[in-house]
Parts: sequence; structure tokens; C-alpha cells
Amino acid sequence: MGEKLNTGDPFPSLTLNLVGGGTVTVGGTLDSNYGVILFYRGHW
Repeated sequence: MGEKLNTGDPFPSLTLNLVGGGTVTVGGTLDSNYGVILFYRGHW
């Protein structure tokens, strides 16, 4: 498991698989001081 982010730490770059195929890369260099990334596990 990765390390906990602290205040001021950059968000790590992640490449995620999309349900419909393909990938999306988030994190790394964001263009804003604030952002929200929501991980939804779906219905089990």
C-alpha cells in the first residue's frame, strides 16, 4: 500500500481502467489548487 498524503503533497499520477474500455490518467500535475477524486465501488 502507498503512503498517506499530507497537506501540500502532490497527488500521485494514477492510470485507471474504464468500465467501457480504455484508460484515464489522473493526478500528477493538476491545473488547480483544489480537486476531488471520487472512487465509487458500485453495487455488490
